[in-house]
Amino acid sequence: MASPKLPSNSSSISISVADDDDSDELSRMRARVRRKRKKHHHRFKNNFSQRIIRFVLKYWTLLIFLPAAGLLIFEASKIGRKPSLDDAKVSEQVIEVRKPSFQADLNNNKSGGNLNRLDPVTHIVGGVRERCLKLLPYEELQHLDIPIHDNFSGPVKNVVYISEKDTRHIGGNITLSGQHTEGTRFNLFTGHQTFDQRERSFKVNETAELHCGFYNENGGFKISDEDRSYMQTCKVVVSTCAFGGGDDLHQPIGMSEATLEKVCYVAFWDEITLAAQESQGHRIGEDHFIGKWRVVVVRDLPFADQRLNGKIPKMLGHRLFPQAKYSIWVDSKSQFRRDPLGVLEALLWRSNSVLAISEHGARSSVYDEAKAVVKKHKATPEEVEVQITQYRHDGLPEDKRLYGKKALNEASIIVREHTPLTNLFMCLWFNEVVRFTSRDQMSFPYVLWRLKVLKDIHRFPVCIRKDLVNSMGHVRKAKPLIS
Repeated sequence: MASPKLPSNSSSISISVADDDDSDELSRMRARVRRKRKKHHHRFKNNFSQRIIRFVLKYWTLLIFLPAAGLLIFEASKIGRKPSLDDAKVSEQVIEVRKPSFQADLNNNKSGGNLNRLDPVTHIVGGVRERCLKLLPYEELQHLDIPIHDNFSGPVKNVVYISEKDTRHIGGNITLSGQHTEGTRFNLFTGHQTFDQRERSFKVNETAELHCGFYNENGGFKISDEDRSYMQTCKVVVSTCAFGGGDDLHQPIGMSEATLEKVCYVAFWDEITLAAQESQGHRIGEDHFIGKWRVVVVRDLPFADQRLNGKIPKMLGHRLFPQAKYSIWVDSKSQFRRDPLGVLEALLWRSNSVLAISEHGARSSVYDEAKAVVKKHKATPEEVEVQITQYRHDGLPEDKRLYGKKALNEASIIVREHTPLTNLFMCLWFNEVVRFTSRDQMSFPYVLWRLKVLKDIHRFPVCIRKDLVNSMGHVRKAKPLIS
């Protein structure tokens, strides 16, 4: 039977059906893409981690060295740097809390530059930073006894000072005046030491006899009876001087209250300095003090050269303070900033020394110093040549070491016990600066070499000298004495 035939104008519908095989294939392709992306991501992470590990294993020494080197450079950069005031407060915190007078010193003085600094000076020893000057703890300083030695075991037991009253030493047609005459600086204060007397003075005997200033009552360096009576009471003294109006008076700091009761602080002025200081409002009180300093005004100075006048209190302290057992000399350009008894213990008593002085920071021999003195116009070439020629004739070696230390010293601080031997040494030294130039650093090593028997001397390093004082420098040039 035949099928019925649809009309030709009837509408037709076209239906598109996706093939199941094609759909499955597309899904598999998409899954492969996702797996590849995931695998690539893991492979990248694994490769990066492996590269990091390989880098660390290969360069581990360098990675350790670089931070260590950086730290070393940072620490080295601090070695030469002065401690700041904040550092000082930290390092001195314990001391300052226990010493209220320290803070009072800082408040009562106008600070400027190095003035009133108490921070310690340090140096590196065996890779460790240490303080240069090692003082006893404050509690021990408070109860420190002053050792007194009446029996001296050295080769010199007694020193006799030649004076005009001793007619045995007056000979020839020598006329002395109050001021030095042409060609010599010997005068009524010094007496005229002949060359033969100079040679004999270096020979060590149980009783030494030599010139040592104060030769004639009319020789000058006049001190009032009231000041002289005060100076007779001093057992331990810190002294300084400013002649010719050259330097201001810097108040000492850093001492304990107990030390103030045991130590005299004495500053010598002349009338020029007195007028200069009064013009600036610095007047001596009715008790003869300015701050902690007892100010002694000296009249009729014996030398036209103010530097030479300054050698009298510097070198002849045993004659000015006959009852003193110990003394510390401080140049006027410096501010003394440590406890005097602590300094004596650290530089003398601890090492069984009778004299302590700083090594020179720049030079190491008398002959090098002579060249520097001429170059800096500290003395005339002719004066220096006379002195050096004599020292060469006497056999002073040109070695840069003397008794195991530098052969040249810096004499702005002198710490000593007053014994017959050290008194003899200071007299010999004073006579040398009168006979030759006023540059005492040239004559100190010569006297030490000639005397030979003074071995108990502590020549301490420069950093200890810097710890003892605040260096202020000379404020103004001293005016020469007009006779």
